[in-house]
Amino acid sequence: MITTASKTAPSTLPAAPENPLLRALLSRPCPAVMGVLNITPDSFSDGGAFLAPEQAIAQARRMIAEGADIVDIGAESTRPYGSSAISAEEEMRRLQPILAAVVALGTPVSIDSMKSAVVDWALTSGVAIANDVWGLQRDPDMAKVIAKHGVPVIIMHNRDSADPNIDIMQDILAFFARSLKIAEAAGIARDHIVLDPGIGFGKTHEQSMTALARLDELRVFGLPLLVGASRKRFIDSVTPSQPQQRLGGSLAAHLIAAQRGARIIRAHDVAETVQALRIAAAIEEKR
Repeated sequence: MITTASKTAPSTLPAAPENPLLRALLSRPCPAVMGVLNITPDSFSDGGAFLAPEQAIAQARRMIAEGADIVDIGAESTRPYGSSAISAEEEMRRLQPILAAVVALGTPVSIDSMKSAVVDWALTSGVAIANDVWGLQRDPDMAKVIAKHGVPVIIMHNRDSADPNIDIMQDILAFFARSLKIAEAAGIARDHIVLDPGIGFGKTHEQSMTALARLDELRVFGLPLLVGASRKRFIDSVTPSQPQQRLGGSLAAHLIAAQRGARIIRAHDVAETVQALRIAAAIEEKR
């Protein structure tokens, strides 16, 4: 199986979650794959491609057929540059003709939103996981909404802006410590939590690569890790390329993330990511 950490990683390993959904996702021989479904006009990679309900539902079906273990739906671009904020009402308007149909496909769905009202509505509509790009620290009602529904939550590290002068790993560790205190105070079970270092969010390109290279240091929390490096701009800083040309860089980053301990990989290119992870796992088993 894929090695879950480097030889210098902390000894802390995630305990087997009591939550049945997370337990099923994390018990596989290689990382689960979360397919990205953007119901937005301005996402950095595929903005506008799936705004129409029939296109969005078809894309969800396609990703599930390609091996996606989770479909992550977002209706507001959270790209860290040039995105436009929208209201909760507009976000739900975009989701309304799509969400129930995707949930009905039978694969777990996560809601990528930083608004507690949207998350509450989505979870009531059958969504199984909350994905908060601000790690419970932006919307003061987010933690209690998630606790009320008793679902898993992905807590992502974020910053308002990148600062090249900080130690990014110390910043991530401190951020997660704050988020976990918020989660505990709200009553979110610890075994419902997944941590995401937020590749490309509030980080320079070098800091994003550092977070990937040193991902195993985050195992100190004893919680599962998710990484979404798919098509991110740091790839362009190494090999100039447009988002649709970054498949090779995305796969390289995700394979390294899996080696460092990531148990969920968030990707646009599901078939290629599934194949890369499964082949890497099959090769490792021959050692």
